[in-house]
Amino acid sequence: MLAPKRVKFRKQMKGRMRGVATRGQTVAFGHFGLQALEAGWVTSRQIEAARVAMTRSMKRGGKLWIRLFPDKPITKKPAETRMGKGKGNPEGWVCPVKVGRMMFEIEGIEVAAAREALALASAKLPIHSRFVVREG
Repeated sequence: MLAPKRVKFRKQMKGRMRGVATRGQTVAFGHFGLQALEAGWVTSRQIEAARVAMTRSMKRGGKLWIRLFPDKPITKKPAETRMGKGKGNPEGWVCPVKVGRMMFEIEGIEVAAAREALALASAKLPIHSRFVVREG
C-alpha cells in the first residue's frame, strides 16, 4: 500500500475540502481518466483495491497512472477510551480529494475496456466519479 517514506510531522489537523480542485483536473498522461465528482478522503487501501481491480480488468495490458498519493496521517483513539488525554496515534494514510480531481488515467486499451476498468475502480472508492476522455 502507498505511504510516505517519512514526514515532517506525525499528526495533521483534519482540514476542509471546500471548493473545486485547481490542479490535476485534466487528463494529462493517458487517454481516459476517472474524475472525482465529490470531495472526500481516499485511503491507501482503497487506492490499492482500485489499482488491483483495474489491472485485472485490463489483463495487464495498457498503461495506468495513479494520480493520488495518501500523504495525510489519520489518527484514531483506542476503543473504550475516555474523552481527553490528547490526540490518538496515527493509524493510516489518506489522500484528500476535491471535486474535479483526476484520480486515475489509462491508455493503450479500447474505450469499452477502459470504461469497464474505471467503473470497477470507481466501485472501490468512497466518492462518486465519472469517466472522462481526453480532448484532441
